[in-house]
Amino acid sequence: MKTAKNTLAISAAISASMIGSVAGAAEVLVSSDITVSTTWTKNNVYNLQGARYLTNGATLTIEAGTIIASDTGGSLAVTRDARLNCVGTAQEPIIFTSKVDYLTWNATNPRGQWRAVANEWGNLTICGNAFIGKYGAGAVSTNTAAPNAGNYANMEGLIGSGAGDTRTFYGGGNDNDSSGSLRFCSLRYGGKVIGLGNELNGLSLGGVGRDTTIDHIDIMNNVDDGIEIWGGCVGIKYFSIWNIGDDSFDIDQGHRGQHQFGLIVSGYSVVGAAAGSGFPDSAMEFDGAEKSDAQPVTTMALYNMTVIGQPLSGKIATKWRDNARAQLNNCIFMDTGNAVIKNDNTDGEATGGQTGYGYNGTPTWANTWTTAYNVYSAVNPFADPALAYRSQTSGNLIQFTDTVFYNNTNAAAYTEASARGVFAPANNNVLASASPIASITRGPNVTNGSVIVQPVIFLDPLARNDAATSVGTTPATSFLTATNYRGAFSSTDNWLCGWTAASQYGYTSSNCAAACLADLNGDRVVGGPDLGLLLGAWGGSGFGDIDGDGAVGGSDLGSLLGAWGACP
Repeated sequence: MKTAKNTLAISAAISASMIGSVAGAAEVLVSSDITVSTTWTKNNVYNLQGARYLTNGATLTIEAGTIIASDTGGSLAVTRDARLNCVGTAQEPIIFTSKVDYLTWNATNPRGQWRAVANEWGNLTICGNAFIGKYGAGAVSTNTAAPNAGNYANMEGLIGSGAGDTRTFYGGGNDNDSSGSLRFCSLRYGGKVIGLGNELNGLSLGGVGRDTTIDHIDIMNNVDDGIEIWGGCVGIKYFSIWNIGDDSFDIDQGHRGQHQFGLIVSGYSVVGAAAGSGFPDSAMEFDGAEKSDAQPVTTMALYNMTVIGQPLSGKIATKWRDNARAQLNNCIFMDTGNAVIKNDNTDGEATGGQTGYGYNGTPTWANTWTTAYNVYSAVNPFADPALAYRSQTSGNLIQFTDTVFYNNTNAAAYTEASARGVFAPANNNVLASASPIASITRGPNVTNGSVIVQPVIFLDPLARNDAATSVGTTPATSFLTATNYRGAFSSTDNWLCGWTAASQYGYTSSNCAAACLADLNGDRVVGGPDLGLLLGAWGGSGFGDIDGDGAVGGSDLGSLLGAWGACP
């Protein structure tokens, strides 16, 4: 069982490793593209000098505990066929931030403290070879409306050296493509503005294939979107997106992934900035394809999301455009200051306004809500639609099921939701009268024109009341974890602990699940990687002391073997 002694030992070990990495690290300037396989180690701090590309099919391995801190607005882009193996742990996350932030770290604040800034460095971008849905105005002239391995696009926020510079391209015909692994990574204070409408997101994913591993991702303070995904099939688990200056989670161009355990906390990143450039916009924006009769069209499934909006800002929880389809199951939507669901119809990127739901024989907005997941459009189709569209396995193309709605007090909050049958009894959705999370504290109001932001300064996101137990269970698959609760957190396990900016800045509780104590690397599974960490700590005290007796030894090994398997 978890003991106070063991909890303190683990916390002390984590703090010691943080302080040590600051004190002993040497700075390495990264001033050229990475064209051969390279390893970055935690005894150095890597300073990205301008826009740097991982290219030429090379692999960049970044050790757990490594810090990447830029002072020149630097960014890192993984090009098609290259691989990034960036794997941290709960105890030693990999942090991408600015050098300004890094220089504030000290023994009192081992990872600094929250500041109302962004745009201090660039971002992390990954470009892959999976299908995308983009043709027409603004697209590459050779792209087609039908799925085509030759379709590609230029990544937003990246500027190549000329028309033949393929480093900025994403898209292709391999949905099973792998761009590597990204785990336990925290990205802070980014989003360098290249030009109006050409900002960098916290994490940009273009045409990334499903064999790429992305989990435990943290975005804190970005001037543009938190995570934006164009096409591809990559799935993300355990992600926290906090204080974003535009849309927190933005989907485009035929994305077809599954996502589970996501926290969105709407706030602001820059004082006095306009909405979309430091003040928040929608929590989630779903764009289908460009134009909207292209394929692939966004068709995805999201499970166990906790979405916390801004009650006074007038911003939307989910905005839908260009034929996008998404299922949201076992979720929480609370504190939204506008509509929970809005049909925005078109993003305006195609000519003549001839886009949106129902364009060129595609399903209308209303029909999409009543069309089964496996009824595929005959407009510009894949040869094998069932192979292309694998994220949805039951239900309808758009649906909300087993979801809690709380404190969404705008007069129009549920107008569209009610019209679409969201609250039909069969959907098991709940209009709650009690908070579905343990606690939330907001700071003083921050105002820009008519937009009023009440920043969240403390959050205990554990499930309570109607969120503690769901009617339906998230299915167990090779990707999804079975759950019987609503929202991103169970009633006992705060997976933000230790590795996220919110945790390190004191913005969330330290309640971690006792049943997962033997999960030393924080991947929610007790297994071989935890055994490796335990053996590495053998004979010492602190980290790895599972039974709390002050030493790492055989009894800890027994505890670990007894807990072997998936965490609850």
